[in-house]
Formats: sequence, structure tokens, C-alpha cells
Amino acid sequence: MADDKILLGEKDMPVSWYNIQPDLPAPLKPPVNPATGKPIGPEDLAPIFPMGLIQQEVSREKYIDIPDELMDIYRMWRPTPLRRARRLEKALGTPARIYFKDESVSPPGSHKPNTAVAQAYYNKKEGVRKIATETGAGQWGSALSFACNILGLECEVYMVRCSYDQKPYRKFLMHIWNGNVYPSPSERTESGKKILARDPDTPGSLGIAISEAVEVAAKNEDTKYSLGSVLNHVLLHQTIVGQEVRKQLDIAGEEPDVLIGCCGGGSNFAGFSFPFVKDKLDGKDISIIGTEPTACPTLTKGPYRYDFGDTAQMTPLLMMHTLGHDFVPAGIHAGGLRYHGMAPLVSLLVDQKVIEPRSYHQNPCFEAAVLFARTEGIIPAPETSHAIRGTIDEALKCKETGEEKCIVFMFSGHGHFDLNSYDAYLSGKLEDFELPDKKIDDAQKNVPVVEG
Repeated sequence: MADDKILLGEKDMPVSWYNIQPDLPAPLKPPVNPATGKPIGPEDLAPIFPMGLIQQEVSREKYIDIPDELMDIYRMWRPTPLRRARRLEKALGTPARIYFKDESVSPPGSHKPNTAVAQAYYNKKEGVRKIATETGAGQWGSALSFACNILGLECEVYMVRCSYDQKPYRKFLMHIWNGNVYPSPSERTESGKKILARDPDTPGSLGIAISEAVEVAAKNEDTKYSLGSVLNHVLLHQTIVGQEVRKQLDIAGEEPDVLIGCCGGGSNFAGFSFPFVKDKLDGKDISIIGTEPTACPTLTKGPYRYDFGDTAQMTPLLMMHTLGHDFVPAGIHAGGLRYHGMAPLVSLLVDQKVIEPRSYHQNPCFEAAVLFARTEGIIPAPETSHAIRGTIDEALKCKETGEEKCIVFMFSGHGHFDLNSYDAYLSGKLEDFELPDKKIDDAQKNVPVVEG
């Protein structure tokens, strides 16, 4: 019998990040300055990002070398395993072969430190003292606190209020790694105060938390801002994942028929799938599926247009699928998927029909997650459960057709600190939220119109 775990040695780790921009099927539209309506330049981003990351954001180089110091940090948990889900296959009675890339083995328990340590490294290199950021479910805040602790930087985290209340152990993890975490919206920033004055009981959103963190960075010369998803350089850093998957599938003698990952801002999905996109563009028959919550259906219902990345309109305008920067999603447990926008690179590939988006309610996702935990033993993060739901649906299709497809999904993180949400599911208290089209239409009213 073939191995259940396909492992790489440290000598097999990718030594560069893959930049998809030269291989895109259409040009990526640039970020726009909302004041001028013109594309922004590096100088516009310099107040909140170090120049090393700005250069990566706009780079057209296909491969960007990973610095040796970063490789040494990556070796703390990389390479990560590719696992065969044989027990899940058996439970489903499917002829499909199911594999998952297990990013839960990192110290914070997710894919997030792949970019967190990179961003902390480039900030430290340019003399930055502190990094401000936002976090939804707490995975990103945990990862950046971990990274800043390793590299000797201060970390200030604004955590979406509903997740701050739902997931206290993520908050404790940030504290262990010297991170300072505050519920968002907060009284610490002008943008937070304005939102609280308007709606004191708001559950918060990633768009609001981004506004607070950007404000802190913009007002303090020794502080920069760090984003855990969406931007080109963040997705770039995550491609170490998909490059490992390619090597591991080669060892297993497999070629993927279906690739599946969950989508919030797009980083884990992109890092996993982008190294295979060129294969699809070159004619290989690969389905690339991005899964998201029905309560926050950015890709499946959000128009493709320019919009702000945050609620307070402090960011440049990005060409992306968006529900509207004013949109505040329901307080579902997949906090990392509660974002109104989507990475411009992922959005472009959805618009070009290279990626297929699907949305799911949270109860079917938790049903899939519990089945996975009971067969494969690992408890998935609520975000990851969306990828598992999509995988199970594809495997059941193979059961009907008899097709022996190779299905690979991204296991973006474990759910050890999400047990309250599992308790809600198992006790029948978890609600599904169907987003009315009117709410999307209302949120679109304040989205700026950009010509061209």
C-alpha cells in the first residue's frame, strides 16, 4: 500500500516564491488612489509598508528568492505533510483519491506564518519597531504575534469583536507571543470611535479592523501595517505551499483532477492553487474550486469592481469581487472568511473563469468537519470546513459516476481553539444565514465608480 503521508526533507523545500503575475490570462488592474483616480505608485504605499514588500507587490519576476534567514525560520515547521484521507474515502464509499495539504502543523496551527515571518523579516530589515494588523478568527493575529516575537518586533492586533468574544484562546495565544490584542471596533482609534458611535453593538468586521490598524500605522513613524491576505505579496509568500504539493504529488505518482480551498481574503487558497493555474491555462483538465460562506458570498455574489479594502476608506481602491466596504457579515464562526472583498489576483481568475467559486452554509460545513474529524482524527478550523465540504461533494459525485479522480484540498488550519463553535453545532444551536440580495445592493451604493 502507498504511504498515507508524503513527506519532503528540508533539502526539498522551495527556495523561491512563485509570482503568478507573468502567467495571468489577462493583465491585473492596478490599485487606484481614491483622491486622484490614478494608479498608485510605490511612494503612496511607503507610509504603511516597507519597500521590500512594496517591490514584491508590483514585481513581474516569476520567481523571487527566499532569504536564507527566512529559510531557517521556515524549517521550524516546513515542509508540511501531504496526507491521504483513506478513512474519509472509505466512509464516503468513493472511488476518488483524496489528499490534503496539512498546514495545521505550524506553531500557530495554520498556513498564516508562511507570510507572517516574511512580512516581519522585511519590516525588521528596514528598521521598523512595531507592526499593526487586524485579525478575524485570530489565526492571522496569532501568526504575526509569533513572527514578531521571533524577530524582535512589537505587534498590535485589532481582532474582530465577535471573534474576540467567541475565540478567547486565540487571544491568549497572542499574549504568550507578546502580542497586544484589542477588540475591534475599539476606542483606541478615530475610525473605531466613529463606528461605535454609530452602532455600539456592532459585531465588527475585517474591514473595520483593517481601518483601525492602518490608522495606527499611518499616525506613527516607527510603525508599519501588515495584512494577512488579499495583497499580491501576501499571496506570493503562500506559494511555498503549492510548490511543495506539486513535489509531493509527483512522489505519489499523482496529478490533481480537482483542487479545493476555502476563500476569505484568498491567501491560503492562492498559495495552494496558484502553482497549478498555469497547467490549467496550458490545457490540463483541472478543476480549481474556491469555497466561501453563504453568509459572506464575496466571489459568488459580489460584483467585480474597484472598492476600498476597509470600511473607513483609508486603503487604495482595489479591483476585486466585493460585497461593498460598508458590508458587515453575520457573526458566523468562520471568522477568517468574513471579509467583504477578495484578493485582486483571485478575483481576476474567477472573472476569467479559471477558478470556480462555491458558497456553503455553516451547518453543512460543520457536518463535513465532524465527519473528517471522526475519520481522519484532526479537528478542522471552521474556515477549513468549507474546503472539506467542497471535497466531500466532489467525492460523492465520483461515487455516482464511478470516476477515480484525484482530489486535493488545502487543510488551512486546525480548530483546537474553535471548540465552542463545534459545541454549538453538536447541540443544534448553529444558525445558517442566507444573505438577502438587498443587503448586497445596499452595500454597493457607497462603492465608488472608477472609470476605465
